[in-house]
Amino acid sequence: MPSTVSTVAKSAFEAQGLRTTVDDLVSEIAELYLSDEIPWIVGYSGGKDSSASLQLVWKALESVDRDKRHKPVHVISTDTLVENPVVAAWVDASLGSMREAAHEQGLPVQVHRLIPDVSDTFWVNMIGRGYPRPRPKFRWCTERLKIRPSNAFIRSIVHASGEAIVVLGTRRAESAVRAQSMKKRSDKRVRARLTPNATQPNTLIFSPVEDWSNDDVWIYLNQYDNPWGIRNRDLQALYRGASPDGECPLVLDTSTPSCGSSRFGCWVCTLVDSDKSMTAMIQNDADKDWLLPMLELRDEMANPNKTLRDFRRTSGAVQFYKGTHVRGPYTRAGREYWLGRVLEVQGQVRKLGPELVRDIELITVEELGEIRRIWVIEKHELEDSLPGLFTQWTSRPYPGGALHAGTAFGAEEMELLRQACGDDSLRYELARGLLAVERGFRTKVRRVGLFEALEREIRRSFYSDEEDALDRAGRRAAALKAAQEGQYEQLSLIDPPLEPSDGPDTSHADIPSKGDNR
Repeated sequence: MPSTVSTVAKSAFEAQGLRTTVDDLVSEIAELYLSDEIPWIVGYSGGKDSSASLQLVWKALESVDRDKRHKPVHVISTDTLVENPVVAAWVDASLGSMREAAHEQGLPVQVHRLIPDVSDTFWVNMIGRGYPRPRPKFRWCTERLKIRPSNAFIRSIVHASGEAIVVLGTRRAESAVRAQSMKKRSDKRVRARLTPNATQPNTLIFSPVEDWSNDDVWIYLNQYDNPWGIRNRDLQALYRGASPDGECPLVLDTSTPSCGSSRFGCWVCTLVDSDKSMTAMIQNDADKDWLLPMLELRDEMANPNKTLRDFRRTSGAVQFYKGTHVRGPYTRAGREYWLGRVLEVQGQVRKLGPELVRDIELITVEELGEIRRIWVIEKHELEDSLPGLFTQWTSRPYPGGALHAGTAFGAEEMELLRQACGDDSLRYELARGLLAVERGFRTKVRRVGLFEALEREIRRSFYSDEEDALDRAGRRAAALKAAQEGQYEQLSLIDPPLEPSDGPDTSHADIPSKGDNR
């Protein structure tokens, strides 16, 4: 039994014992399976709780006569593409074993590995769009990486069948917050053990191990062999090498605890101060030293150089919060830096790691292609620097092919434009952006929206420099405060001028209109 097991929670086996409790639960699951035509979806993360739940469901299916196993049971596992490689390998092996075992045993189990849309992946948002690293008050990752893929699959089943039952390994003993959440759900039950899903219409949640303690789960897994052919003791060893926080669950809504506070989470997670799981793996196993470059990159992302982020928001607005300047997304230089670091670490892991990770892709070719598209098309970075950066960091030609950007300008033309603008980087951004906008509207029959698009580019880069932008934002804030205190009879809430001034602008009250965070 691992040293991380808690002995505080009351055991669910106390009244009837392990064998009788498990037999009764398996019978209950089988009866529930046969009671209707609603398909089942079992969430599987590879951790102990989801393994115990799926093992119980599997045993229940085995107990059902073959001619009655007509209802599909979908096993879904969400791969964020930034999972800890050790855990990801374990999950992949488990899914492969499930497919083979289900076929051999004649069970209606269908295994699905879900991944986020390429536009939603971690690197596309951070390196492509420039999102700053996730943090508790800006937790942009969970929705995109876990909730959307799972919910999209569930919706597809509901659309085809009208309803679905989702089987989860959630337990009340995991935390006080989880217990309270499950209590609220249980109060709304429409059938025994089945709770309506608050975020998915026509979906019921079934949690077979909801009353089990942490000890109960491990006792069960150690006493009952895994039915799809993997060794539960290997899972126990995986837990023993990491922190005591618990597994990363299938996430269906934002009330589910972040993977960052659990054992098996994303290796890039910055929602916690440190990655105890990966640190423990490196410390406890000399063969896991190849994880060190990934841990170092994760720690660097958790405490990044602030100068890598733009002084403006995406719209060009300059924002202050309680007197502190809030920087915006990563600049082009910042995004290129992070791309280089990821490719560098990928090369190090391939070189230092075992055969299992010799071809590992910390960032996929599809992600690189989407990042490239965002840089060139959405951010108007017509230099198209990604292929060159890829070759620089990998010593290999870029595998993504040509980008059909619909522009006549390339790196050479952009270099001439940059030279013409001298050291004025904002003027260069403005000229490049205006050229890209005009080119984008060139083939349209009706050029509706052209002037608005051009104005957005002007608003973003009209400042002389960062100092000028901060000065203007400070004067706007002061003017707005004065207006709120009634020091002006009437204020003209105006937008920034099209051309930056050489000195202080005193001709008007330079404050934002409602909703403008400049």
